[in-house]
Parts: sequence; C-alpha cells; structure tokens
Amino acid sequence: MTSKQVVIIGQGQAEVSTNFNLLGAILLIFIIMLELKDKLLAKTELSEGRSIQSALMPNQNPAIPGWDVWMYSRPANDVGGDLVDYLPLDSNKYGLSLADVSGKGLGAALFMAKLQATIRALAPDYTSLSQFISKLNQIFHRDTIANRFASLLYLQIEAKNSEIKYINAGHFPPLIIEANKIRELSKGDVALGLSPSSSYKEQSIILNENEIFFVYSDGLTEAMSESSVFFGEQRLKDLLLQLKKYPANYIGENILKQVDYFMGEKDPTDDLSMIILKKR
Repeated sequence: MTSKQVVIIGQGQAEVSTNFNLLGAILLIFIIMLELKDKLLAKTELSEGRSIQSALMPNQNPAIPGWDVWMYSRPANDVGGDLVDYLPLDSNKYGLSLADVSGKGLGAALFMAKLQATIRALAPDYTSLSQFISKLNQIFHRDTIANRFASLLYLQIEAKNSEIKYINAGHFPPLIIEANKIRELSKGDVALGLSPSSSYKEQSIILNENEIFFVYSDGLTEAMSESSVFFGEQRLKDLLLQLKKYPANYIGENILKQVDYFMGEKDPTDDLSMIILKKR
C-alpha cells in the first residue's frame, strides 16, 4: 500500500500565503489602473487635439459676392490629415485650399497644420500661383520626413468674377457640373514634398451661372459599405447631377447623408473633405 504524506499548514503559513495572493491581486489592479490612466490621458489629449484642429479650420463658409461656397472636412479618427481652408488675399480675391496629407492620425494632423500655416504665410505675397506652389513645395519637402507627402488643390477666385484659377498638386481632378453633364478636368502635377524641384502649372476655368466646381478627398469615394463596397466616383457623379439645381450647402449636406447611409455601421477609414463652388 502506498502511503501519502499529509502536510499540515499552520496558521502563520496560511496568513503568509493569503497576504501574498492579496498583494499580487493589488499589484495587478495597480498595473491595470496605470494602463487605464495612460489610455484615458491619451484619449483626452487626442480629444484636445481634435478641438484645436477644428479651431484651425474655418468655422463658417466664406461669403463671396457672385459665388455660393460650401466647405467641409471631418477626420476618420480623433484628428486627421485633410485640410480645408480659405484666406482673403485682398478685398476682392480669395484663396481656397483642399489638401490631403499622407498617413493618418496625429502625425498627419501635425503636417497638415504645418502646411496650413505655410499656405497662409506665403499666399498673400505671390501674384503667380505657379511660383507660390513651387515655393510651398520646397518648404514642405525641406520640413517633412521620408515618405510623407501631400496632395493639394489650391484655388483662387475673385468676387463677381466667373474665373477660377487653380493648381492641382497630385490631387483628384476637379469636377465641373454643367447643365446636363459632368466634366472632369485634366490631371495635375506632382504632389507636394516628393521633390524640391517640382514645377506647377496654373490652370483656369470660367463657370457659367449655376455651374459647379467640385473638389473632394478620397474619403468620399472610398467610403465603404458594410459589404466592403466603395461609394465610388460614379455614384458621386450621379448624385451631383441629381442635386445640381440646389444651393451649395444643400448639395454638400445631402452628399454626406447619402455617404453615411451607404456606410451603415461601417467605421470610416479615411478623412472626408469637400469644397463646392457654385456660380451665381
């Protein structure tokens, strides 16, 4: 018969074991609390970052005689890399920007703020858009990091004038919504930050009354449904033709509603921005 040894733990040993287990539990709780604290602090900082970024963006659409203007941007996360901005250049002339900095999150947001500040600092000093964007590109290339770039559509309009002057630096071609069709303008030049010696060509277009100049970022056409289908350019064009007779803000807000309905419960994967210029 095999004998079994029975070990009797005394009261002191039991207390030590209990205290040790309790200490381990307290230590585990403490570690969890520290991790939660860091996460809460990070969330708070990102929330503050979003508030600051929102404050940097225009809080209302510019009132420009002869033009109906609507501008909009929303980040996919707490902060984003899309830029939508406008700047009065004089009493009659305005510069408008829509840019998309590569990457996501805080890094893209920081470079977006840098790009916005540089545009605002340089734009009033240049009469040539080509020279302005070339200088902007040199500065962005100098101050950026490897593999970081930005697409930009910079527009210049004048009150009561039908002409839009613009430069496209690596962005989607603008769409022109006419009476019965949509026309896609030619592709632009290279994105900002890829080469310090890139050159940029100024282009221009004259809009007739009620025609629309539409600019957007890829967060619009690449919005994805729950079944992983893109919203797509054709769906956007069909929608623009349906909405073309309405004011710019109505067009933009209804595009947003359709995109959100299309996505359902799917979270956005990219920032979404638009500029709509309608000739009055």
